Order: sequence, then C-alpha cells, then structure tokens
Amino acid sequence: MTAAEVLRYAAFSADPDGGNPAGVVLDAAGLDDGAMLGIAAALGYSETAFLTAPTAAAPPAGAVAEAGRGFTVRYFSPKAEVPFCGHATVAAAVALAERTGAGELVFETRAGTVPVSVTAVEGRLRATLTSVVPHVEEIGAADLAEALAALDWPAADLDPAFPPRIAYAGARHLVLGAGRRARLADLAYDFARLETLMRRLDLTTVQLVHRAGPALFHVRDPFPVGGVVEDPATGAAAAAFGAYARELGLVPADAVLTLHQGEDLGRPGVLTVELRAGDPRVRVSGEGVRIP
Repeated sequence: MTAAEVLRYAAFSADPDGGNPAGVVLDAAGLDDGAMLGIAAALGYSETAFLTAPTAAAPPAGAVAEAGRGFTVRYFSPKAEVPFCGHATVAAAVALAERTGAGELVFETRAGTVPVSVTAVEGRLRATLTSVVPHVEEIGAADLAEALAALDWPAADLDPAFPPRIAYAGARHLVLGAGRRARLADLAYDFARLETLMRRLDLTTVQLVHRAGPALFHVRDPFPVGGVVEDPATGAAAAAFGAYARELGLVPADAVLTLHQGEDLGRPGVLTVELRAGDPRVRVSGEGVRIP
C-alpha cells in the first residue's frame, strides 16, 4: 500500500449504500496538510481520516489508561481540518480490523485521546469509540435567532423539552429539538448564512433532533462548514448529543440511545449512544463496511 492509497468505507451501516461514507488513508506518513486537504477535497466525502502509526498511545496525565494499538489520526473535510470525526473514526477502525483483527485501538486526535474497540459478530465488524470529556454550554438569544433564520425554522417548531445548547464531545455542535418529525424531514436552509454563523461560533454541525421514543431519536446534521449540505451519520454529534441529553436530564444517567440518521437522504444509518453513570465520556457504536 502506498502512503496515498485512499480506502472508502460506510460507517454506521452494514450496507455500502447506507450510513456515512468516509475516506481512510491508513498510512499518511509523508503527507503534508495541503496533500491531505487535497485528497479529502477530491474524494468529496464529509471527512477523510489520515493515520500515522504506530504511536506510544500514552494517555495524557490524569486520563484513564487505555490499552491498545496506537495511531495518530487527523480528519479533513473537503474544506478544512476538523478536530474529531466520529464516522471516519469508525471507518478507520473497521479498516484496521479487516487487516489485523478485532481488538482495542487508541486514536490520538487533535481533540484528545479516543479509545476504540472493534468486535466481530457473524462476520460483521462493529466499532465503539469513547469520546473525550464532553461539556455543554448556553447559546445566546441573538445567535439562536440567526440559526433559526438560516434554517427557516419558526421558533414555534422547536420542541420545548429540548432547550437549544452547544454541546462538545470532540467538536462543537448546536443541538436543536424539532417538535415534529415532518419539521426534521423538511430541511432546506440558507447554506452561506448558516456557514457564516457556524464559523463565528466554531461549530462543526448543527444537530437537529426529533424524539420518537424514550431512547429513540431521529437526527440530521447540516454541515456547510465542511463543504457539504448534510452529513449522513455523525458520530461526533451523536456523542455531543448524548452528553447534552444526560446533562439536561432528558435520559437516565445509565442509558443506551438509538439514533436514526440518513433516512431523509436515502442513506439510512444507525448510531448507538451509551451513557454510563459515573463516567462523563460518551460511547458511540456502529457497524462499518467497505464501499466497493
């Protein structure tokens, strides 16, 4: 394999036509920032993961020690580098497991250390990433009004049970709750206007959420800052949403949430979000498969 060989995987689906496609470069040694951005732009997926390996994978001081094979990972959208990407993490972990077997991995990202566990069940590979320590913050009234204007969402369409917040679990996402599934399905927004706001607030996506059951959610993620209209299945936003839902008391401290994403794009995917009482980090799981 050459340093620039680009693999293509679908994350959060066992179907190559489902989930979120990601590029994976398993040996990015020798590629500079311009080369990586060029590869990501040419591929056109929302993100491509670039690995260099192995590293010592030593956790930072005070972190929980994690055993596993270590890699430094950088993520590029077609427009810019992002600090962390969940679906490209799942894709890269599955790609590695196909070559060296299931097991424990440690990804050193710009956002921090991300342990990843890969398991094989009936010939299908499933990866679980553990986020960095998350946090949730308020959004100003004027910024919220601008976000709604860019989305063309009346404030009355928001679900009052889901207060708007900015949530972080490796990247920043604005979380907005839709009161109706139809509101979520009807997504047509002002690309340039939303991009401008997101750049000012340092947002990676806007996580639009509709609750379909106690632990069941439908989500969509506009991603204009990455150069694409929408991300089909977004692991980083899923982790941020898990932190948000727990902090606001919308789910129990111990919970397993199921997020359906991509249905409105014709690329259905399923993300599993696990919360554990006493552990602030969020675990996000999903299957992955190579795209022929």
